[in-house]
Amino acid sequence: MATNKNYVEQMNNKYAKQLKGLLDEMPDFCVEYFDSLEFNKQARTKIAYALDIKGFFKYLIDDTKKFANYDIKDFRVEDLDKITGQDISNYLRYIKSYNRHGKDVSNSASSAKRKLCALRRFYNYYFRYEFIKTNPSLKVDMPVIHDKPIVRMEPNEVAEFLDNVESGNKLTKNQLAKHEKLKTRDLALLTLMLGTGIRVSECVGLDIDDVDFDNDRIHIYRKGGAESFVYFGDEAREALLDYMEERKQLTPKEGHENALFISSKNSRLCVRSVELLVKKYSRTVTTVKHITPHKLRSTYGTNLYQESGDIYLVADVLGHKDVNTTRKHYADLIDENKRAARNMVRLRKEK
Repeated sequence: MATNKNYVEQMNNKYAKQLKGLLDEMPDFCVEYFDSLEFNKQARTKIAYALDIKGFFKYLIDDTKKFANYDIKDFRVEDLDKITGQDISNYLRYIKSYNRHGKDVSNSASSAKRKLCALRRFYNYYFRYEFIKTNPSLKVDMPVIHDKPIVRMEPNEVAEFLDNVESGNKLTKNQLAKHEKLKTRDLALLTLMLGTGIRVSECVGLDIDDVDFDNDRIHIYRKGGAESFVYFGDEAREALLDYMEERKQLTPKEGHENALFISSKNSRLCVRSVELLVKKYSRTVTTVKHITPHKLRSTYGTNLYQESGDIYLVADVLGHKDVNTTRKHYADLIDENKRAARNMVRLRKEK
């Protein structure tokens, strides 16, 4: 069976080049650390780590006296022992709000936590293998993250959302100009995402041969590279079949011939395009909720849990490796079930 591996490999090659470019700008000793992540971290995660660590070095140069005369390539591994927990605390305080190239930049508590996690992993590697004697990152408390309610669409909003995709209702005059040409594709794509909970990256990576109508399933590469089959329902099947007839008439650009979802420019639809697509149609339903492709995934997970009451099923279908990830995202629903069960067990027979 043909897969979207070529797309996955294409993206991995893109990220590998981006990571190499970042490492070329960083201290030479950093390469060994990133080599150690080769088989246990995804390319995008390594890029995020590299950006965070590079940003920390730049902060040390720009805002501390001890490294004021350094260029970023001047850092040596032994310099890590010169950095204190206070330096790292000051860095986290600094990134809350600062000016870069004339633009104001701010970071949330979750962004600060991610940056500290990156530094802890970085320091831990060199400390574990005794390149350095200290690990000041452990002296810094993790930023406290306050849980936010999960944003999702209610069943009536989902119905209106798909109705508007199909009809063009509430779209602007400019949006309507392209709607007729693209509505079949848009309906198939958004019905598939709402009906399976797949990630936007998994959706745009689909090839034509990844759709199996004999078994009503799609073949995808999950986050982390694992292959999986995801099953779709009758509504998604009908929308996909309609789009497949239209897809046969398209002539994609070279290198995009196998892509399932094609843009108006005859190339594989990208993640950003789907984000804009979801934004466009969701605004016809609600202006209060910020609906993104990931919120479509949350909507599906919520609906599946409400129908099944099985958190393990939800975790499996969504591709969560740890059910605790699912529990965290749907904790409020689990609590609702617990409340509903409070009178199910009778301790004494009613008189």
